[in-house]
Amino acid sequence: MKKVLNLFDFSQKVNYKNEVLAGFTVAMTMIPESLSFAILAGLPPLTGLYAAIIAGFVTSVFGGRPGMISGGAGATVIVLIALMRSHGIEYVFAAVALAGVIQILVGLFKWAKFIRLVPQSVMYGFVNGLAIVIFMSQVGQFKTSFDGQTQWLVGESLYTMLGLVGLTIGIVIGFPKISKALPPSLVAIVVVFALVSAFGLDTKTVSDIASVEGGLPPFHIPAVSLDLEVLKVILPYAVIVAAVGLTEGLLTLNLVDEITGTKGNGNRECIAQGGSNIANGFFFGMGGCPMIAQTLVNLSSGSRARLSGIVASVTILLIVLFGAPVIGRLPMAALVGVMVMVAVETFEWASLRIIGKMPKSDILIGILVAAITVLLHNLALAVLAGVIISALVFAWESAKRIRARVHIGENGVKHYEIFGPLFFGSAMTFAEKFNAGTDPSHIVIDFRQSRLADMSAIEAVNGVSRKYREMGKIVELRHLSPDCRRLLENAQAVIDVNIAEDPGYRVAVEK
Repeated sequence: MKKVLNLFDFSQKVNYKNEVLAGFTVAMTMIPESLSFAILAGLPPLTGLYAAIIAGFVTSVFGGRPGMISGGAGATVIVLIALMRSHGIEYVFAAVALAGVIQILVGLFKWAKFIRLVPQSVMYGFVNGLAIVIFMSQVGQFKTSFDGQTQWLVGESLYTMLGLVGLTIGIVIGFPKISKALPPSLVAIVVVFALVSAFGLDTKTVSDIASVEGGLPPFHIPAVSLDLEVLKVILPYAVIVAAVGLTEGLLTLNLVDEITGTKGNGNRECIAQGGSNIANGFFFGMGGCPMIAQTLVNLSSGSRARLSGIVASVTILLIVLFGAPVIGRLPMAALVGVMVMVAVETFEWASLRIIGKMPKSDILIGILVAAITVLLHNLALAVLAGVIISALVFAWESAKRIRARVHIGENGVKHYEIFGPLFFGSAMTFAEKFNAGTDPSHIVIDFRQSRLADMSAIEAVNGVSRKYREMGKIVELRHLSPDCRRLLENAQAVIDVNIAEDPGYRVAVEK
């Protein structure tokens, strides 16, 4: 029984009013976005809503981060557009289910820890780029279709839309100063909805995007052949969907950790995401992942537990079953206003304040990650590029730190004291510190302040030793750490450095 309580986090103190109201608010912001992304990918609108229901419920119950919201996110759906156009919806469902299997494997093997390799500059770029994407996506709501063509709103329609968006933003900003009893986003949506209904204002509604009528998510086995040819088609898409979903999910998890001051479980979240995508593939959903915008709406509404995500999923399900006419009349202006405020709150304004104090490389990396996120809408590529460039910058800076302090000791022995890490980036500089032709017959290389990190370091030591040995000179390696000695011992099959540990100095000697 205790394990069940821990699973659902019922043991923690829950503000049920905040959780329920936050769940309603999240549902209201998820519905139009899920519909929009489904339509963008050429999928039936209901596949977006089913993804919001399934992903939201499964990850809220079993996920590793209370308060985090999952649904039919654009980050994963955009990946599937090409597959939908080339092979059809059945292949999409199969790819989504396979992506779920991959995500479960990542969680079971505990690979979520590799999110720690993402530097803070990449986090800033990711979050800021995503904030810009959220904001820019709302600009598209100021367009409408007329005679099969998309055009910008003009005249009275534009002014009405702008006025309602401004009113929504004003309520979201101002209502907390009056009362904190209700989530300001929900209050804004209700007020704008009531205003439009009371005065009969002609403005864009959810029904203008697509119909939301439907029933329960039907069980559906993807109609694809179970053979190698199909696997070759869907596997690349499945891998990318899994990678994008996990990247956005684990980064969102870290962001929520910072906001709430608590610690989530990344591996558990991977497994929950995988389970939700497998369910999506078999229950007519387009797949999904954690949604940072809806998560921030949830947190700003006071949610800190799992209940709000469950309420949001159930609310969307009930609306699909019974309330389609009502949700169809919901003004898009109210939802645009809420999402604009989410974009503003998502942006890491602190990164602008400290930009003058950050290394230039970190600034450039943050800008690059944000640019890739905005221009390509590819979060996995943006983060991967940021991590790779950060690693190269770190390697370059570390390579410049290798140096040697030289002095002549007793009996004319020349000592090289090495400082800094010895690895592929610094191996050439290390080798340049020595001059076998002019050095005495006995030298000591002291690694007290250095470490051998990789095969390039081993080969560098081997190369220096070989030059001295060919001239009949002795090279003595001192103060190698245990891990460095193990590296050299393990590499004896490919190098000529022999290790003979000195019991007095615990050193390795080359003779």
